[in-house]
Amino acid sequence: MTILARDLHIDRPSNVQEAIAARRAHPGSRFIAGGTDLVVSMRHGLSRPGVLIDLSRIEELKGIQFGEQGVRIGAGVTLAALARDAVIAKSYRAVAEAAQTIAGPGHRAMGTVGGNLCLDTRCVYYNQSEWWRHANGFCLKLRGEICHVAPQGRHCHAAFTGDLAPALLALGAEVEIAGAERNRRMPLGELYVEDGRAHLALAEDELLVAVYLPAAPPPSAYAKVRVRGAIDYPLAGVAVALAALDGVVKSLRIGLTGTNSRPFVLAGTEAIVGRPIDENALQQIERLVQKQVQPMRTTIASAHYRRLAAAALARRLVDRLFAGTQ
Repeated sequence: MTILARDLHIDRPSNVQEAIAARRAHPGSRFIAGGTDLVVSMRHGLSRPGVLIDLSRIEELKGIQFGEQGVRIGAGVTLAALARDAVIAKSYRAVAEAAQTIAGPGHRAMGTVGGNLCLDTRCVYYNQSEWWRHANGFCLKLRGEICHVAPQGRHCHAAFTGDLAPALLALGAEVEIAGAERNRRMPLGELYVEDGRAHLALAEDELLVAVYLPAAPPPSAYAKVRVRGAIDYPLAGVAVALAALDGVVKSLRIGLTGTNSRPFVLAGTEAIVGRPIDENALQQIERLVQKQVQPMRTTIASAHYRRLAAAALARRLVDRLFAGTQ
């Protein structure tokens, strides 16, 4: 263990079990991979771990492996490596498109798959400097008693803004979780909870190890809106995976991010299966999105705009993918 700063230590385990053991040995410690989100949070006083557990030396977290059952993506794979992988770009296009749009080139060179999937939720009242938050009495997510977004309630509405999650959800991804007691594999959607303060269903000593995608995926795509064309987090992001045959939809999954405290798969799309994508179907998809997204005043853009943007993105991607099958 070496000292990085006056009161911060770095632990560098060589395998997953050592990393988990280090986390258990140091309550309040944090795992760190690329650090593109965590380091900024530490500078803002949002996270103050005494020990960082550096995952960069763990080979189990690295690499992309393809097989008959699909693909395994290590949680330590960088976003840049994921974005430039030729097989991912060809067969899992939404994943490559999502990775290509995350932050800027420097962030993608350091940021990892696991880090983006476990990204902290964000809010304009939370992601601020220490003095700014202190002047506003802090907030429900950290050190405060009031949610400035919804002052009358006791629920944190900070939004999840990771780009990879909706793409992976649309393609039916599963994740591998390692812990001190057991390892488990589960659908990616079960990793998330609709709670801005605690949106990950992970125990403190559990670690995301890998993502699994099935073989022979349907055509897919991802798009998002953000304030600037680079760097910024999505105000709304949508991924669509759509298969069609003989002019009708055979399968349709839509993943969303940026509007709720968790990424999620749109419910009700089974009603579109067996039908062509026409104006009625597109309007139905728009209604489903507008009903299920829950944007709040957590960004500089209005909730109404983000709701309409999510619906418009879903409509556009579904229309484009279906047209590509004809």
